[in-house]
Amino acid sequence: MGVLDDAASVATTGIGILGGTAQVSVVMPQEHDDDLADEEVIDGEVDEAVIADIVLEDAVIAVSSAPIAAAVEEVVAEPEPARVPEPARVPEPAPEPEPEPEPVVVPAPTPVKETAPVESPKKSVAPRTAPPEVTLTSKRLGDLSGANRESADLLTTDRLLDPHRVTKPEPEGAWSHLLYSISGRRINIGDGRRARERKALSARIAAPLPGGARFVPVLSRKGGVGKTAITALLGMALADARDDRVIAIDANPDRGTLADRIVRPQHTKSVRDLVRIHDQVTGYHDISAVVARDATRLDVLASDTDPRIAEAFSDTDYRDVADLAAHYYSLVLTDTGTGIVHSVMAATLDLADRIVIVSGLSVDEARLASETLTWLETNGFEDRAHEAIVVLNHSTPGTPLVRVNELEAHFASRVRSVVQMPYDAQLAAGGAIVFANLQPETRLAARQLAALLVEGLRTEVSA
Repeated sequence: MGVLDDAASVATTGIGILGGTAQVSVVMPQEHDDDLADEEVIDGEVDEAVIADIVLEDAVIAVSSAPIAAAVEEVVAEPEPARVPEPARVPEPAPEPEPEPEPVVVPAPTPVKETAPVESPKKSVAPRTAPPEVTLTSKRLGDLSGANRESADLLTTDRLLDPHRVTKPEPEGAWSHLLYSISGRRINIGDGRRARERKALSARIAAPLPGGARFVPVLSRKGGVGKTAITALLGMALADARDDRVIAIDANPDRGTLADRIVRPQHTKSVRDLVRIHDQVTGYHDISAVVARDATRLDVLASDTDPRIAEAFSDTDYRDVADLAAHYYSLVLTDTGTGIVHSVMAATLDLADRIVIVSGLSVDEARLASETLTWLETNGFEDRAHEAIVVLNHSTPGTPLVRVNELEAHFASRVRSVVQMPYDAQLAAGGAIVFANLQPETRLAARQLAALLVEGLRTEVSA
């Protein structure tokens, strides 16, 4: 049959030969008479004394007496172990540190109360629990914890790019450009001093102005000091360096000449036309049909050519024009008249964010400019007077009769900044102004005036 089993009694060991098959019954000696149920399994291993019977598989012996006896002796001497699957080991819990650690006993599997062949114990494995599901949610940068987190705007070009590997632009300046050219564009020492100063000044003028439009009136109590020319120069310097829109409004009730100071084709539209279409304006293209524009992209809104019609330009009309300009421009300059008590002047000063006062280089012109500051201080515009910029305009050639340094010291004690505008024949001629054709000193003074104005407006925003 090929199977060794317990055919006879427990104390009997014998060999039965049936036909060509030998049947062997083997009883292993036992040291104790305890039942199998009393045995324990230690550390997940089965004791040899627990095994009562060993099943030998495929033990077929040939039909021959001598070979049978030799096969029986070989089987009895060295029984083939049963093919019992090894039980998987259960990891022992880590013993707690004690002075005298006791052996850890793993509970035995359910004991078998019968004398049947013992099967190898099976380890009970706890079911694996699935990891908790993670829900991904988007959060704003401000909601994230941690003070060291950075936002995307900190990844700037200056921070990430290696300055030694970035190709520098062609340098400006006579010596720098000469060295760059003769070295075959291999030696680039950067811009010259004047080029660096010019670019730094342009950056100051082009600084952004957050918020709405800024209104800057240009005042003078006396005619002929160059108020209109200073308004044009300031507007050109701003428009030439900035990316946003700049407009200059001629609010002079006595036939202003601001539009005559820019190079333009024949232009017949005026501020009165803009007041007339105030309710029909739907975009910038409607305003661009009324204003004149020069090479620096400065828009100019001319005054009426007839002084009798200009008198009708009232406080309400100016506010309507200012309301339209605030929607399409970042900086609004206003060339005012000499009459400080004019009705338009009240609206101009109410909307003013900064004030520019022009003074000539004579005793009476300087006194009128200083009296203008006094009038502002005593009529509710004290803060605007203290933050104003005074321009000392050299409208005549040669050395003035007055001490310019004394004038500058006087106004510096009353206002934020003082700028001297040098004499320029193009300005003195009274015709159209070409900003690129001005003397370098005149352009520099106009740009410095623009930079001081922008810095003052930015200080007001930050405050």
